[in-house]
Amino acid sequence: MLGRVNHIAIAVPDLAAATAAYRDTLGAAVSEPQALPEHGVTVVFVELPNTKVELLQPLGETSPIAAFLEKNPSGGMHHICYEVDDILLARDRLVAAGARVLGDSKPKTGAHGKPVLFLHPKDFFGTLIELEQA
Repeated sequence: MLGRVNHIAIAVPDLAAATAAYRDTLGAAVSEPQALPEHGVTVVFVELPNTKVELLQPLGETSPIAAFLEKNPSGGMHHICYEVDDILLARDRLVAAGARVLGDSKPKTGAHGKPVLFLHPKDFFGTLIELEQA
């Protein structure tokens, strides 16, 4: 069911500083910031040869990333995103196996313009998992 790792997401308290560190210190190519109000975040993607790193900053006080940063003020790994061939089939199979889908269980449009879902971290050993339609 799982395909390749699409990205690893890191919550950061200062998106400009994190972007500069990846671009200037680590020498990586980075995207322009993209606001995603539906998800409550602003994102920058760090492009790597085999995957991407998504830098996340809260967009608004009700952002789930704001709550994460309250517990982890320096930032840290937030989630890992895997690609799936059929997100609805994957969702149905996971729910049938007892996994919990966050929110209303309906895919939302993610940063890449594709449907995404998040799976409860308690069902996957403390790791928040995002699934993205390949």
